[in-house]
Amino acid sequence: MSQRFIVTKEHRRFTEFADAVRRGHTIGLCFGPAGVGKTLSARRYTRWDKAHDLLTYWGPRSDSDAKIYAVLAKSRTVLYTPSVLTTPRALKDELDQAIARTNICIEQHITPAGQIAPQTWGWRHGKNYVELIIVDESERLRPTALELLRDRYDRDNIALILIGMPGLEKQFTHYPQFYSRVGFAHQYRPLGKDELLFVLQRHWRALGKTIDPEDFTDAQAIAAIARITRGNFRLLERLFPQIERVLKINELDTITNDVIEAAAGTLVIGTS
Repeated sequence: MSQRFIVTKEHRRFTEFADAVRRGHTIGLCFGPAGVGKTLSARRYTRWDKAHDLLTYWGPRSDSDAKIYAVLAKSRTVLYTPSVLTTPRALKDELDQAIARTNICIEQHITPAGQIAPQTWGWRHGKNYVELIIVDESERLRPTALELLRDRYDRDNIALILIGMPGLEKQFTHYPQFYSRVGFAHQYRPLGKDELLFVLQRHWRALGKTIDPEDFTDAQAIAAIARITRGNFRLLERLFPQIERVLKINELDTITNDVIEAAAGTLVIGTS
């Protein structure tokens, strides 16, 4: 990610939720509007930005991979995002592969060098170290895929989190065998007023500026951003490159309400 991750209250709440699901060996549901940060939190929790390439392309090992092994040994979590057309068979195969490769990496971290052959080691052939599976975009799952995940949860004692849009918690009530195993539900909310100001301070600093809520111009700017984004993290991240662009084009130095309105005019902003 090009932007430095900002630890918000909602991310901390997500981390506490994920830890509770993992410790309790249960199933958790996380739901919230698009763009509030659910996927960012899941990727941060699993350190997936560090591990994704190694686990996906699975090429020759290098000494630098040891850092990724350590990260996976700490998280013991797999992040999986089904495609729109993912079949239950593909879901099973892809999850098996992700878990097997993660186990190999963890084994590499905890076992002295030379005592394991990664080419022959795999899921079902050794100890499982994965304690949690997080499935993003889980509205895409078909009923058979949900049953497959429930069966894996029952058989392998791996905790499970499903992430999706509002209404996810109601959707799964139609599957009593699955829903009866849900231990936690977590609503991921947009940024509140104080957190929005905290994030804006980071963005102002990135542009070499300072923000003062007591200053009338800055207060107007804050109010405009709050109204336009409604605390939506993704929309906020999309808005600031346009603010920077408007400042440069017009050779301006101050982020004003007019600058923000001009920047917002270049974006397609829908309701969520």
